[in-house]
Amino acid sequence: MGYLCALAILILAAIGTPIFVIMAASALTAFTFSGVDTSAVAVEIYRIASAPTLLTIPLFTFAGYMMAESKSPLRLLKLAEEAIGWMPGGVAIVSIIICAFFTAFTGASGVTIIALGGLLFPILKNEGYTEKFSLGLITTCGSLGLLFPPSLPIILYGLVAKVDIDKLFKAGIIPGLLLIFILSAWSIKNNPKRLERKKFNSSAFLAALKLAFWEALLPFLVLIGIYGGYTTASEAAAITAFYILILECFVYKDLSFRKDIPRVIVESMSLVGAILLILCCALGLTNYLVDEEVPMKIFVLMKTFLHDRYSFLLFLNFFLLIVGCMMDIFSAIIVVVPLIIPIAKEFGVNPIHLAIIFLTNLEIGYITPPVGINLFISSFRFNRSVTDLYKVSLPYLFLLLFALAIITYVPWLTLVWF
Repeated sequence: MGYLCALAILILAAIGTPIFVIMAASALTAFTFSGVDTSAVAVEIYRIASAPTLLTIPLFTFAGYMMAESKSPLRLLKLAEEAIGWMPGGVAIVSIIICAFFTAFTGASGVTIIALGGLLFPILKNEGYTEKFSLGLITTCGSLGLLFPPSLPIILYGLVAKVDIDKLFKAGIIPGLLLIFILSAWSIKNNPKRLERKKFNSSAFLAALKLAFWEALLPFLVLIGIYGGYTTASEAAAITAFYILILECFVYKDLSFRKDIPRVIVESMSLVGAILLILCCALGLTNYLVDEEVPMKIFVLMKTFLHDRYSFLLFLNFFLLIVGCMMDIFSAIIVVVPLIIPIAKEFGVNPIHLAIIFLTNLEIGYITPPVGINLFISSFRFNRSVTDLYKVSLPYLFLLLFALAIITYVPWLTLVWF
């Protein structure tokens, strides 16, 4: 009977049944046949619902969607362009920083490419960058910024792994800056030499700063609030959502409180609802796997092939890159994290360092062929074939893999704060 149920679940998965249904069915079936009360699944739902940091997910997501729907990208792009556009590769570096900023607030949901791609692509082309370079940069930067607060994947990882979210926010800063630095160096190398370099214009910069000042202030308010000890992550999320609501509806007046905000709420909460539904169903299945000591059995098997932490980390990176291009980041965190944490612990990997390695891998997975989601989003946004996107993103994939190797084998970058 158990084999028939397992076969039925596999058939449901093969025909495209939503993942939360598969997770819930697997958990309920596993607990039923092992003789454990199925209320073990409901207990996990209650635990997640009572977690104080749960509120950060809908609030930060709502704030990010409001910014993406407003003219905030235009104002911040103008500010960044006036601030560093005069540098070699300045316009490309501006694109990298702006994309990282928006991805940090919206999560890697494709919003960055959709909202900013149409703005950045013609600007890069006008500055003399090749179409290949421009498409590759925008596609790559669609997931850049996941390591910066208040990144939704970091919050979700902290909830699933039971790791302090404030520490994860802090741990991701230097690795995130490393990714930006490497991509910026590549942009400088590919800077069109034939163009006359733009000069810094202090008047234009101050005008752009005045226009975008309140939005540019936001990351500093979040960081100072959390790390200055003035607010918790949940309080910072509530303040951020309220701040953006007032800013976009009543200061800049880009959004109508009566017409636009209900639509933005529906769009953003649809994403949040999907994440929480998968989370609750998956944790029940995870409980069963832990009870059956599946992670420890995997560890024993791996010990026959892997003999130290370094070989384990190498294997882990290969595994996570495959996961990252096959699954969306939220499902991957919920399904994979509980399995690898006890294995990584046995190999002596710091849990905070593991979190940053995990998230960096999944960030890179977004541009990893054949099914990295950013490749398909860019293909749709710029009306190019997916195979073209494979080619243009390849140099960026190698650059990010180089950064991943540094982040993996130089744990100081992640743990320097602790």
